[in-house]
Amino acid sequence: MPVYKKSMLILIVLVVAALGGTYYGLYATESEVVESLPVAQDLAADRKITVYVTGGVNKPGLVQLPEGARAAEAVNACGGLLPTADSEKVNLAQTLKDGQQLRVPERKLDGTGARSQAKDDKDLVNINTADEKALDSLPGVGPAMAKRIIEYRETEGAFQSIEDIKKIKGIGETKFAKLKDKICI
Repeated sequence: MPVYKKSMLILIVLVVAALGGTYYGLYATESEVVESLPVAQDLAADRKITVYVTGGVNKPGLVQLPEGARAAEAVNACGGLLPTADSEKVNLAQTLKDGQQLRVPERKLDGTGARSQAKDDKDLVNINTADEKALDSLPGVGPAMAKRIIEYRETEGAFQSIEDIKKIKGIGETKFAKLKDKICI
C-alpha cells in the first residue's frame, strides 16, 4: 500500500474517531442534564419547615412539616384541637412559613363550662380573621387600610400579636393607641 493511501486511511480513522468522540461527549452531557432535573425536584419536595404551635392543641410545641403546609396540618401534628379551642379564630387553611408561630386561642369559659359572653370579648375585632367590613368599622381604618390588612395576612401570614398591625402602612403609634383596645388575635 502506498504511503499516501496509508496516511489518508489514518486521517479518515482519526476524523471518524474525533467525530464519534464529539457526538458521544454531547450526548452524554445532555443525558446528565436530563437525569439531574428530577433529582432537583425531589429535593424541593423534601424541604421542611418548622412551626411552633401553641394554645388550644393537645400537644403544643415544634412540628416539622413539608414546605407549603397548611395550619390544619400543624394542628393535626400536635394531636388536634382541644375541646376548649376556639377554631373560629384561627385560619386552618393558612399556608405556613418556616419559623412561624401558630397560636390556637381557647374559648373563655364561665363556671358552668359555657362560653363567657363578656362585653369586651364580644366587641373585639380579630385582625387575623375579620373581613373587610369588620376591619373598616375600627377607628381610623377605612376601606383602603382594611384591604391592606387583609393583603398583609394573605402574603405574610397571621399576625402573631396585636402590635404586628403596626407593620401595615399608615398605622403608627397614634393610630395603634386608638385600635389596641378594640382588636385581638
